[in-house]
Amino acid sequence: MKAPISKVDSVSTETAEVSFYFYEEKNDYPDAILEMFSPLGDQVFKPGKVPFEFNIKNYPFADGLSGFQLKLILNASDPVGYNMPIFQRELKEGTYRAVAFLVDEEGLALKEFGNYVDRDFRVGDTRPFPFSSEPYLAINLPHDKQEFNSEDEVTIDFLLLGGDIKLDKLKVIITIDDAKYEVNEMTPVRISNLPKGEHLINVKLVQNNGKELDGPFSSVNKRIFIN
Repeated sequence: MKAPISKVDSVSTETAEVSFYFYEEKNDYPDAILEMFSPLGDQVFKPGKVPFEFNIKNYPFADGLSGFQLKLILNASDPVGYNMPIFQRELKEGTYRAVAFLVDEEGLALKEFGNYVDRDFRVGDTRPFPFSSEPYLAINLPHDKQEFNSEDEVTIDFLLLGGDIKLDKLKVIITIDDAKYEVNEMTPVRISNLPKGEHLINVKLVQNNGKELDGPFSSVNKRIFIN
């Protein structure tokens, strides 16, 4: 799909026609299993080093895929990659939602059931997240403040957790500045021909009728720069 997008600076207004599209993706590791042994659900830790421990099956983790193979997102932050299943993170007091997932050779999140896992835990004297059965999003790509060359395509890669996009009658709305694109499947969306400068990307999970969800992670913002 092509959509006009306007970029305004102090001197002029630039209008371009950006392209939204996706490739037919194939999951090379549909049977890969990611199990999370630590933290346990609603486990409470002292501020400082928090242990993370995973078990990985049916996936060439030890054989060395290119790039990071296991990624971890905490509270909608940018994912951090790891090449080992056991590690620690220095964390301050707070309530955390961890989303861990495996990636393919291109760095895209594997999206079959079992390829990813989520877990809530706490550090210090904090309250748990309010109970919610609503599904939510985790954004693998792009990273916040990531820079791209003007000839590069920008990839929006996301996971939907706690629900099914078709069975629960959901859709994902991707907005870049004033351009909008809707998808009803968990397929990475590619974007090309963005004007140079700073762009705000919003990825939002809503019901098919447009009603927004109440969860804290149903909408995620990322800011990117085109050079």
